[in-house]
This record gives sequence, C-alpha cells and structure tokens, in this order.
Amino acid sequence: MSVATKQLRLSPKRRLKNSGRRNPLVGLIAWITALLFVSPVLWMMITSFHSEADAATNPPSFFAPLTLDAYAQFFGAASGANPWPPLINSAMASVFSTILVLLLAMPAAYALSIKPIKKWTDVLFFLLSTKMLPIVAAALPLYIFANFSGMLDNIWFLIIMYTSMNLPIAVWMMRSFLAEVPVEMLEAAQLDGAGLIRTLSQVVAPVATPGIAATGLICFIFSWNELLLARVLTGVVSGTAPVFLTGFVSSQGLFLAQLCAASVVVSLPVLIAGFAAQDKLVQGLSLGAVK
Repeated sequence: MSVATKQLRLSPKRRLKNSGRRNPLVGLIAWITALLFVSPVLWMMITSFHSEADAATNPPSFFAPLTLDAYAQFFGAASGANPWPPLINSAMASVFSTILVLLLAMPAAYALSIKPIKKWTDVLFFLLSTKMLPIVAAALPLYIFANFSGMLDNIWFLIIMYTSMNLPIAVWMMRSFLAEVPVEMLEAAQLDGAGLIRTLSQVVAPVATPGIAATGLICFIFSWNELLLARVLTGVVSGTAPVFLTGFVSSQGLFLAQLCAASVVVSLPVLIAGFAAQDKLVQGLSLGAVK
C-alpha cells in the first residue's frame, strides 16, 4: 500500500498531526507570525505600566520599574478627566447599532438567499458599492445635515450612521450564512403556517446562530473602533472612546504611557466580546466553507 493511500485512509485529525510532525518549519513560521502580530499589543501593555519618563526613553527601557500611574491618570486621579461618558457612549453606539443591523440584515439576507428574487446579485453589488465611497467624502454633507436638523453631538444620530455603515457588510455575510439553512426546514415551517417573523426567529435564527454571532461581533468591532464620524459629528456630550483617546496627543506632547493605558482599557470590551463568542465566531466564519 502506498504512502498516499495510507494518508487518505487516516482521519483528518491524524493526518493533520502527521503533517505537523513532518513539517516543523511550518509550525515555526506560524509561531513567529503569531508573535509578530501579538508583539505590538504586548508592548502597549508593558508601556502602560511604565512612567511617562520611562515610556519616552529612546531606545525603550525594557526593565523600567512598573507603576499604575498611567491608569490613575486615565481615570482622572490628578486631572479630573472622566473617561466613563465616552466609554458609555461607545457602548451605546456599538450595541444599539449592532442590534439594528442584525434586525434589518436578517430579513434582507433571507430574501436574497432563500426567496426567488430576480437579479439578486445586482442587489448585493449595489449594497457593496455603497462601501466604495470614502467616509471622508461624506463627512461634510453629514455634518451640514446634522447641524441643520439639530442632531449634531447626538448619540442617536451616530447610531443611525453606524447602522447604515455596517448594514451592507452584514447583508453580505448573512446572505452566505442563511443560504446554508436546509430548505426542508423552511418548507416544514410553511406547512405549519408559520409567518415570516416566526420563521426567522424560531427556524432560521437557531440554525444560523454562529453566522449571526460572527456578523454581530464584526459590526460591533467596526462601530467601537470608528473615529472619523465620531470626531466630526460629536463633541462634548456624545464623544466616544476613540475620540477620547485623541486627547492624549496634545500641544504639550505625546503622553505615551497614558495613551497606552487608555488603549488597553478601551480594547478590553472588544477582547472580552471576542473571547466570549470565540467558538461562534470560528463556526460562523467557516460556515459553508466545507461541503
């Protein structure tokens, strides 16, 4: 029996294990690549525990004394600055916009993936074409409209903007996920007299939960990290966490330790959400990849 035949008869897990044994160079390259991606985050965390003097040294001081002064400064121990309103604004804008995106994207994706709609590909490409306009080109018209309508520095207007910004991507992702729902389940629901809302909530949603979780997490990350619209459309009342981070770069200089501490704190909600939905995210992103 040839070696290739033996490899084909092995289970996928054992084939992967044997492949890893025979190719240690691939594993080494994977570890080096992972360390390259993680090293900036680790350096940011280490710098956040240094003083401003040690953080500004060139070359960097790797073994400088550790301190929590940067975190105390971030939470306003000396300056009196309060980071909680920007964090709450970011949470509101990200959570509410993600919920609205999922509520709007699921019926649209259901219609494009399951119902027989003519030229559904044209609809998808039209949705995708809306992402080709640079946000900076729409910043001035949006500012004028928000100022004219009295919605400037309003968190709900920012939620509407984030919803419209993430909706095309959500429809594209949800369409591929809902296309994997078995048609027999939908036909059985129709025979039982289920309407559209009941079909989506009790039949489609449980099957497509990994895809919904992956779409929701990506939309949440995009909304949480968005800076340009938040910088243009908000001010004192509705400023978000990324806008608050830009305050550490001032005319007095760059407060590197405080900026790193603030970046760590602002990144925690995204990291927590990613770890909490890690299994659903992997399932959702790989759904439909293997038949």
